[in-house]
Amino acid sequence: MKLTAVSLFSGAGGFCEGVRLADWKVVCAVEADALACLTHAANFDDVALFKGDIARFLGDGQPGVPRLAELVAQKIDVVYGGPPCQGFSQIGPRNLNDPRNLLYEEFVRIVRLLRPRAFVMENVPNMVAMQNGHFKAKILDAFRNAGYARTAVLPLLASDFGVPQHRRRVFVFGLRDGLPFERDFAETAAAFAGQQKAERIVTVREAISDLPEAVSEDNGPLPYPKNRGGRYTDYQKLMRLDCDEPLLSSARKRRALATDALHNHHTKGVEARRKKILAAIRPGARGDSLPEEIWSGTRGHKWRRLDPDKPSYTILAQMHRDLSEWIHPMHDRWITVREAARLQSFHDGFVFHGSELQQLKQVGNAVPPLMALAVARTTGALLDTARSKATR
Repeated sequence: MKLTAVSLFSGAGGFCEGVRLADWKVVCAVEADALACLTHAANFDDVALFKGDIARFLGDGQPGVPRLAELVAQKIDVVYGGPPCQGFSQIGPRNLNDPRNLLYEEFVRIVRLLRPRAFVMENVPNMVAMQNGHFKAKILDAFRNAGYARTAVLPLLASDFGVPQHRRRVFVFGLRDGLPFERDFAETAAAFAGQQKAERIVTVREAISDLPEAVSEDNGPLPYPKNRGGRYTDYQKLMRLDCDEPLLSSARKRRALATDALHNHHTKGVEARRKKILAAIRPGARGDSLPEEIWSGTRGHKWRRLDPDKPSYTILAQMHRDLSEWIHPMHDRWITVREAARLQSFHDGFVFHGSELQQLKQVGNAVPPLMALAVARTTGALLDTARSKATR
């Protein structure tokens, strides 16, 4: 039976793409950023999208978006999403008073109103570690008071699930009080998540080596790179538009829309003085590996070339400001939006909209779809367990 869901803090739609691959029916999504809404709407034209402040969702109405009574009547199975993480992020100031830290309260409010059978909330690991678990305790207490005392906080690594990237995230799973579940919820959630792990790690080379060295000069689409006689990695076959090995039927339908164009294969230009630095950095090395005559000695940790034979380090939203941490492993340029999307496990039929800076931000903010697929399958297994207990 297809699970019904509501998506919160949807962004461009990485989490949504994962649950679509799991064959969930997303009834509606909520996103405040106007440009992320453009991307989401273009890639999920069958999903009602509430555009604006989440605090107004289920209060204010928008054309085509179901109201509270309609959603309650549909008996939503899952509410999922990832509140903004900047207030918790390890690379930020980690300010306890950052107003974004309290956006989880909107998530809890909506869960309380819709009473889904389960919820899944995603964030950076620091959300549960910050200030000795200050926010972890508050968040779990809030869900307990909303009627979800059974929760599991799982730290997961994207590369364990076929994503070519070492990206660590925390997922909070919750089950509604009153649903039968005889086993330990946290242990069972961890076991189901473990069953979703990929057989092997995917490297940067395996992820992007089929994409052309040349990039779009005007940020428009390029002709789709032709099939090289089938010499593609298993991961590339999942991502490409012209390989008949889609992950699921929903992906096959999406890919059929744009087989003649490679979208988002563009990146910032590289100044001559910076190109010398790029050319001198070995794969997997940083700026502080360079001799003094090439590099000034500042920000050595920032200048990094991806190692082609390992998964990428974390793709971050901040790359829209500075791409010096994401130097292509083989070419003397920054990675493109499409290459960043591949490293996040977005297939080539998923097109990003807005300026190049906004596209990079959308990619970096997203939950990797293959990671989201594993989370969706874990959630489905938990609900199947609860359903099987109820029918005894």
